[in-house]
Parts: sequence; structure tokens; C-alpha cells
Amino acid sequence: MKFVHIADMHFDAPFSSLNMKGDLGDIRRIEQRKILKKIIEYIKQNNIDYLFISGDFYEHSYIKKSTIDYINSCFREIPNTNILISPGNHDPYILGSYYETYSFPKNVYIFKGNIEKKEFEDVNIYGMAFTSFYMDGINLESIEKLDNSKPNIFIVHCDLNGSKDENGFTYNNISKTKLESLKFDYVAMGHIHETNYFVKNNNYIIYPGSPISMGFDELGSHGMIVGEITKNKKVKIEFVNLDDRQFVEEELDVESYYSEADLVIAIQSLNLNENYFYKIILKGKRNFEINPRKILKLVNKENILKVKDCTKLNYNIVELARENNLRGFFIREALKKLNMGEATKEEIDKVIEIVLDVL
Repeated sequence: MKFVHIADMHFDAPFSSLNMKGDLGDIRRIEQRKILKKIIEYIKQNNIDYLFISGDFYEHSYIKKSTIDYINSCFREIPNTNILISPGNHDPYILGSYYETYSFPKNVYIFKGNIEKKEFEDVNIYGMAFTSFYMDGINLESIEKLDNSKPNIFIVHCDLNGSKDENGFTYNNISKTKLESLKFDYVAMGHIHETNYFVKNNNYIIYPGSPISMGFDELGSHGMIVGEITKNKKVKIEFVNLDDRQFVEEELDVESYYSEADLVIAIQSLNLNENYFYKIILKGKRNFEINPRKILKLVNKENILKVKDCTKLNYNIVELARENNLRGFFIREALKKLNMGEATKEEIDKVIEIVLDVL
């Protein structure tokens, strides 16, 4: 049996970081639709038997009916492919949700709560759903002994070996050791937006990552997992890139620039991919005060979304300490603190930089 595994599409996400640049948020939402179309075309061309969607398929708080209609029309193009959805924390199966109220095609099955089992001729598929925006975890003990005469697959949106977040919330934390002990042939997970493989004794626990990058915390390629489980239960998988765009961090050393204009021209001259979104990280020792917001505005390139200042002030501390003024006095006192062990070098460097900036 052949399958495609996706998760974390987040249809109709607000793309807040892109809204500062004209219509880029709207463009990215259109690209979400195009990527789903790519997935559907791949399924049609390769006769894929199953499509696993491991949660956060859409954003409950933002999803439009027109987007659900589009998704539905795509699903209707692959009537011979079984589509199984395990709702996540951003698209929980709750009263009034589209999962509960919308009429999806017959080839779509949406898990509705606790772990349940769907039996097919060539595979057993287990799944579950978030029924609220947070979830304490699930009772894996409720899973009966697996029928090993055919492959067994588990579709789940979860935080593997997770813990409470800074607000005390959990997102279906599951023990990796316990999950491995169940010996599913393939566990189709969602929630983490980076591709991640955990393979042990031909048992595959896989995060496919998000098909489309959501921001600068999701660098690199994004796509789907394409897999096949043979009759003797051997698993073959590969990652297929779907997103033509990437969020990229580009570093620039500023030490050789002595004015705002020099820096702006240097950024504008960078050899950047027009399809990528960039964060320019300024590094090294600066010779003038840098205002990242102003630099970003002056650069005025649509695909440069952020400028981050990680530079340090360019100064000769020995020469400054000899000055007979307030600056020299402060530096001499700071160096005394360092020599007496009352502060670390990193602390002194930071304090000196702040004071020199102010002065």
C-alpha cells in the first residue's frame, strides 16, 4: 500500500510576519491552496492508496468556508484514495467545527475523539482527535494487541516526549519509548513543523514537517512524506519538497561600512533568491548607530522582511580608557570590576557597549 503523509498545513493562517509587506499574507494563503493541489496531482499520478493528514490542517479561528469548499473540491478529485484526518490543537473536532458540520466526500474519514481503529483490506489504521485546543495526553494502553497479519498505522497529532509550555498547557504529550513499544509499522505524526524521523527495528515514527513554511522559525525545505509498505511489511519513505519558497537567514558583517547609506547599498547588493523570504542578520563591529527598522525601510525589497542587529560597537578599549573624560573614567572603573572578579568579561563588555551607545 502506498501513502502520502502531511501535517500542519494551517490553512488560512494569518501569516502575521508577512502582513507588514503589502499583500504577502494573502499571497501565502493562495500558495497554501497551490501546494494542496500539488499533493492531489501527485496522488493522482502515482496511484496513492491513502492520504494521512495528522492535524492542524486548518486554523479554526480563521478558516473561511470558501477554503473548506476548495479543500473539498480537491478531495473529490481523488475518490479512490482513502483520506484519514486526525484533528490537532489548531483544528480540533469540536461542536460547530467544519469537521463536525461539513459534508466531506465518502473517501474522507475524520477521527472524532479517543483512539479508534479503521480496518481496511490491506491495513489497519488507528487514529484520534483533539477535542479541545489543549490536551493532556492519551491512554496508549487502550490500544489492543495489533493484528500483525497486515500493516498497522497510527495517525496522531502529538508532542513526542513533550512537556508543559510556558503557560502550563500541554499538546497531547506522548512517550516515545511507550509509542515504540506498541510496534506500529508507521506512526504518522503532526505538530512539529520540522521533518523528523525516528526509526527503530523497521518501525517508523515520523513528523513530516509543515508542507509550507510559516516563518523564520521554520527554515529549510518543507513538503510531504511519500511512503510504501510492502506485503512483507517493509517500509520505504522519502521526503518530497512542495514549497518553492523558503524563509532564510542571511548574515552580513558590517565592520567595513561607515554610514547608513553604505549599509543599505550592501544589503541591496546581496545575491538573494527572489522566491525566498529573508531576515538579514547584521554581525561584527559597527562604526555607526544602526536602526534596524529604518534600514529595512530604506532597503525597500519585498522579500527582505526583517533586519536584526547583532553587532557590537567598534571601539578600542585601551585607548578609550586613557581618555580624560567621563567615558574614560567609566571604562577604567568597569575594568577595575573585571580585574577584581566582581563581574565577568561578557557582563563588562555589555555594560561598556550600552554606556558608549548612550554617551
